[in-house]
Amino acid sequence: MKRASVLMAVASFVVLAVGAPVIAAAHELTPAELGALRFEQRLGEQVPLDLQFRDENGAVVVLGQYLDGSRPVILTLNYFHCQNLCPLELEALANALNGVPFTLGDQFDVVSVSIDSRDGPADASATRLRSLRGYQKRQDATGWHVLTGGQQAIDRLASAVGFSYSYDPDANEFAHPLGVIVLSPAGQVSRYLFGLDFAANDVRLALVDAAAARIGSLIDRAVLLCYHYDPLTGRYTPLALNLLRGGGAAGLLATVVFLGLLWRADLRRSALKG
Repeated sequence: MKRASVLMAVASFVVLAVGAPVIAAAHELTPAELGALRFEQRLGEQVPLDLQFRDENGAVVVLGQYLDGSRPVILTLNYFHCQNLCPLELEALANALNGVPFTLGDQFDVVSVSIDSRDGPADASATRLRSLRGYQKRQDATGWHVLTGGQQAIDRLASAVGFSYSYDPDANEFAHPLGVIVLSPAGQVSRYLFGLDFAANDVRLALVDAAAARIGSLIDRAVLLCYHYDPLTGRYTPLALNLLRGGGAAGLLATVVFLGLLWRADLRRSALKG
């Protein structure tokens, strides 16, 4: 019952962003302002590796430390005092990772960056602990990094991945799209996964894609060949299903043509008899 109440409360705080299937937290902003809050997909874009942040322990780090060419990275952009959707997004990601066979910290990393320059290491540490509560393989949790930084670094990163957001001073909250970005090991934008409902299969295939099939089993690579990434929805759909849909349409057209030819032949025979 409590869970249902939470979901109903969440539903009252979201709107669909214009132009992309992304959800944005609703605040005291105009519909036009909210409509501009979306992911502008920038597949193939290189994120700046020289951006400087602080990790959850307060140590100074650069983004390139996590994008050194060894493994793909799931990037999330949130703010850490959010009481609405950000915690649910990170919880949903942790739950999806429970169904992914890859090892966090070995075959991929997660990097969560705050879009609020007022957040600090203490906020990052608390967010990290909260996010990992639903992750079953906590022994691998060293691969989940939570970063805070200055406004210039935040804006450069957000711009590189096409993430737009707006601060509402009256509510002291940020309106922003929901979803995660999957980066290649060298830091290029590879895939977007939208919304709050992350399917483990989508996350797995996105990581295999981002790593150029350098991770995963032969079965993972074979499955990837059978699925098609749809950039409009941020989902993987079975390629065979698309082909069947196309084949069904072609079959229907062929049937109509065939029946038309039979009908035309009947008309000719009737005309000859007459």
